[in-house]
Amino acid sequence: MDKVLNKILNDYQKNKGNLIYLLQKIQDTYGYIPEDIVFWFSNRLNIPASKFYGIITFYPKFRLKPTGKNTITVCCGAACHIKGSDRILQEVRSILSLREGEDTTQNLSFTVQKATCIGACNIAPVVILNDQVYGDMDTEKVSKLIKGYEKKDEYTGFEY
Repeated sequence: MDKVLNKILNDYQKNKGNLIYLLQKIQDTYGYIPEDIVFWFSNRLNIPASKFYGIITFYPKFRLKPTGKNTITVCCGAACHIKGSDRILQEVRSILSLREGEDTTQNLSFTVQKATCIGACNIAPVVILNDQVYGDMDTEKVSKLIKGYEKKDEYTGFEY
C-alpha cells in the first residue's frame, strides 16, 4: 500500500498538484477515498484532514464509501419526475433493501444514484444500469431489470 501511496504523493509533489488532483488520484486508485488514506496524506503533507474533507464533501464526485459493481441511475429531471421517477427510485431502493441515507448495497453489488437530468426526456422516465439506458420505465420494468440482473449473476456466473 505504501508503494502506491508514495507514487501518488511523489506525482502530486512533482507536478505541484492541488488537493483536488490528489483526491482524484486516490479515488481513481481505490474507487473511493478511504479515511485512513486521508490521514496518511494529511500527516505527510502537514495539511489538516479537515481541509481534505472540506473538498471531499463539497464536490459530489468524491466518495467516502466504496461503490457497487453495478450502478443504477434514476433520472429525476422534470419530464422523468412528471412520469413517476420518484416511485421508480423508491422501488429500486426497496428491491435492493437500501435504508435511508444508503446508496450502496451491503454486498457491494449495486450503487443507486439520482440524476438531475440525463437529457433523454423523449423516453422518460429513464433508468441507466451501468452504461445501458432504459426508457419508458415503470416500477414493474425496473423490478424485472434488477431481478434479472441479480439472477443472471447468481445462476450463470456472469461477472461484471
